[in-house]
Amino acid sequence: MTIVAKLPEFNQEIAQGFINASNSMKGLPEFLGVRITHIEPGKLTAEMEVSDRLLTPIGNMHGGVLAAMCDHVLGCVCYPHMRKGQWAATTEFKLNLLAPVSSGKVTAVAELIAMTKSTAVVRIDVTNEGRACCAAQGTVLIRDPRPA
Repeated sequence: MTIVAKLPEFNQEIAQGFINASNSMKGLPEFLGVRITHIEPGKLTAEMEVSDRLLTPIGNMHGGVLAAMCDHVLGCVCYPHMRKGQWAATTEFKLNLLAPVSSGKVTAVAELIAMTKSTAVVRIDVTNEGRACCAAQGTVLIRDPRPA
């Protein structure tokens, strides 16, 4: 997909910070094993190994796991284009599950489609060992820090 909108300035320091912190992020990204592997202006790539703890009883990755991964990268791709202290909150997203995933590595590529001072629209394409398994799109609300 081609980025169609002019994006705010890209902060390489913030982008590198996400990559450096990727292997030590706490919470859901840590539980899922999501690692950010590449960030460039308007685009982010993340990976996750499929593990038994993420599978349904029939042996496929639960769709909620892919949804959580998409939600995570949906926000992360925005931060290098945001002002220091701002934060992004997902307001909506949808995904299409295209194929079952039962082993290997899942790779998500998030691309900013449009970004204003207060919102961003992101498309996420997810593959499993090169095969399309999920297509998602979402919107985030960009907020300034709360006053102290």
